[in-house]
Amino acid sequence: MHPQIAPVASVSLGSAGPATRGWPSRRAVLAGLAATSGWVIAADSKPVDGRKLDIQLTDGFGDVREADLRAVLISAAESLWSHCPNTSWEATGFHVFRSRATPITLHEHRPDGRIAIGLTAEGRHWAQFAFQFAHEFAHALAGHAGDWKTRWIGNHGANQWFEEALCETASLFALRAMSRSWAEQPPYPNWKNYAPALTKYAEERLAQSATVLPAKAPFGAWFASELDSLRKAPTQRDKNLVVARHLLPLFEARPAGWESLTVLNLTRDRDAAKPFDRHLAEWIAAAPESQHAFLAMMRSVFGRK
Repeated sequence: MHPQIAPVASVSLGSAGPATRGWPSRRAVLAGLAATSGWVIAADSKPVDGRKLDIQLTDGFGDVREADLRAVLISAAESLWSHCPNTSWEATGFHVFRSRATPITLHEHRPDGRIAIGLTAEGRHWAQFAFQFAHEFAHALAGHAGDWKTRWIGNHGANQWFEEALCETASLFALRAMSRSWAEQPPYPNWKNYAPALTKYAEERLAQSATVLPAKAPFGAWFASELDSLRKAPTQRDKNLVVARHLLPLFEARPAGWESLTVLNLTRDRDAAKPFDRHLAEWIAAAPESQHAFLAMMRSVFGRK
């Protein structure tokens, strides 16, 4: 018998929002924590199928069962992963640890090859876990899928804001997708009633974005005025969220577009100050022809042709 989930009323955004990528000093500290934690619950590091979402958890997430948390994380990841049929993981899986600072996907793989992801959520706040993990999973798609060593992993300088916005979009997309799937086939039968809480969490985030740019205000003019600011400070979550709000309909209409993230960082030009237009052009050039129509629509969202 699985424990009852946290009631809807107890689910809050809390102080820990979606992920952010930190400076090297903080990353080094977190990498050390992830690599040396003695709290590993499931330590199987045997090679697994490249399509399997193999998640290793550490302790420290509060009042939550390992199996329940893993079910939430897999559900969030599958919301994106199911639309990436041509992609696989070269690594053995994911190592998810409790971060005391901020959600994060480490650039460096663990000694066992796993991709290390830190989350700050705790307890049975499933919506917050899903939000954070979907964001970080999108970072993993962009930086660690397939032959990850060929990718530009690290600070992408002036265009880092764009990956952050895409990952914010992934969080919203996953919550809404999970709400639909949990209403019909939840991980456990007694979680079915939790589906509306997932939608509520996403809607609260979307409503928050309207405080920065009202729903009916023109996005193009706002984006043109904010691009320089985004390029200077990529993790302005309120602004990332506005961009995500305008990308979400595109991904919901064409969810196969999530697989395009796996070539986002396949570029030989690693100029940290490259113009955004060139960044988009390189993405399209690296993508298979099947993704070109989707990425052309992506460009149009930002007023590019």
